[in-house]
Parts: sequence; C-alpha cells; structure tokens
Amino acid sequence: MGLRIGLVYDLRSEYLARGYDAHAVAEFDSQETISALEEAIRSLGHVVERIGSARALCESLVAGRRWDLVFNIAEGLSGRCREAQAPAILELYDIPYTFSDPLVCAATLDKAVAKQIVHSGGLPTARFAVVEGKGDLAKVRLPYPLFAKPIAEGTGKGIDGASKIDSRKELTDVCRRLLETFSQPVLVEEYLPGREFTTAVLGGGADATVLGSMEITMRPKARSDIYSYEMKERCEELVDYSPMPRGRLRKQVEQLALRSYRLLGCRDAARVDFRCDKQRRPLFLEVNPLPGLNPTHSDLPMIATQEGMSYAGLIGSIIDSACRRRGGCK
Repeated sequence: MGLRIGLVYDLRSEYLARGYDAHAVAEFDSQETISALEEAIRSLGHVVERIGSARALCESLVAGRRWDLVFNIAEGLSGRCREAQAPAILELYDIPYTFSDPLVCAATLDKAVAKQIVHSGGLPTARFAVVEGKGDLAKVRLPYPLFAKPIAEGTGKGIDGASKIDSRKELTDVCRRLLETFSQPVLVEEYLPGREFTTAVLGGGADATVLGSMEITMRPKARSDIYSYEMKERCEELVDYSPMPRGRLRKQVEQLALRSYRLLGCRDAARVDFRCDKQRRPLFLEVNPLPGLNPTHSDLPMIATQEGMSYAGLIGSIIDSACRRRGGCK
C-alpha cells in the first residue's frame, strides 16, 4: 500500500507574482519540476498532496493535516539557515521527511562552515578567508588569483566574470559589491584553474553510495570558464555536461565525494562539487543537500539518466532512504 506524501517546495512563479525579482528567486522550482516530481511519486503508488512553502506547511500543520512522509525541496527565502526551516518544522511535529536534517542544511549552505568541516576531516579544499566587512579585507593573506562569492547562495548567484580576482583593488571592489548586494559575508578562496565535476551520492551513512559523476565544461562561445549565474541560466546554450571519464581521476573524485557526504552528515541524496587545482588535484568546492530535481535540466537527474536510472527510480530511491531511517513511514 502506498504512502500519503506531502510535497513542500518554493514555487518560483508564486514569488514572482508577489513582486520578487527573478534573481532573488532563481533557486526556486518551476511548475514543470513540481509537476514532474508529483507524477513520479504517484507512479510509485503513493498519494501526493501539494503543500507549498514552509509557511504553507505551518498553516497545514496548525490546521491538523498530517502525512506519512514529506518530500521536502523547499529552499527558503532568506538567511543562511533558510534551507533548515522546513526540516526543523517537520521535526517539531515528528513527521518524517526526505533529505538532510536542519543542522546539515544550515552547515552546508554556509560554504565556509562546510569547508571547515571538510578540512577538519582531512579532505582537500582550497585555502580561504571570510570577509564579513570592509575591515576584514586587510586580513586576506592568500596568493592571487583568488575567487570571491557570497557565502550562502546557490545557483551561481553573485558569481560572474569579476569573481576571479588578480589584485588587491579587484578584491576590495568585488567584496564591497557583494557585501552590499547580498548582505552576507563573502567567501574568498584560492582560484582553482582546472576541470570541474559534480558527483551524485545516494543513501545515508555506511549505506551511502556514489551514483555517478558529471563533468561541466563551458563552451567556447561562453568566453569564460567560470560557472556563473549567467552560465547556469543559459546552460543549454553555453555549457556542456558529460559523463566524467572513468579512470584514476574519477575514482579519486568519487571517493572524496563519498567521504565528504558522510563527514557532513548528508542523507538520501546530495550533489558534491569539485574543481581541480593547477596540479590537477580535485578539491572540494561545496555540497548541495537539496539538489535540483528538474528531470532534464538539474544535475542530479542528469547524472541518474547517464547512469541508467530513471527519474521515477531516482525519486523512489530518495523516498526509500528516508523511510528506512524510521523503519518505515507508517
């Protein structure tokens, strides 16, 4: 017998209708994604109820509604703990849900915290500094070139052609702009000039396994090798995604991905990103514990497809993993 599954998400069009600009809600989901996810869950024999945002979740819970499981992909609107909001609400009501818990969601959205945890576990990541205000710029003692981005944004927000920094003046100008635009600290790290990869991991703890890895390459017409907000918005035109060639480098990347995933405490599914340094060594960039689920445009489903797993199979794997934590969801 199937489960009664609630679907929690942030729908981009709803926020646009409320007056938010497209850049502010770039991480939110399209109607296409929500419909595909709902259809996949139903195809697995479950009953689906659309709940909506974390605020809508609160209203439903107060009204007495309950579910066997909540499939949560809500990103939240503001603050470095925004991805932890829906999971925290669900834990308060003791309702099982998919993906990582509030601690992991908050720690991984803050890219510096995630890098500190990974580094403390002995895994390689580029050296970095955090600029919380103009007074911190003088404390940045890293060799150029550098790379700067907001500390708690996704979808490449805040990343553009100026993100690669070659001088103190550029560092000052870029950090001041990011601080003013995003009202959050800036992560400044050593620039990594090599190839870029993303690895999908499924499951949790000792049972976590690598699904596969994908290489991300900018096309010549992109005129940049920086995987920026613009590149992601125009990915069909400017970006090539291809299975990472099998061999020593892929094995190394996937071992690092699995170790990072377990060290950070991710569960059900996540995507771990890497870029190579000038010695061609893969270094941890960040992890996304709430990966995009558009069946054709998001990295996790794309990796599943290249590895022979259907979209419904991927969603089923996530649901099964979440249910195993509770010994079943009934």
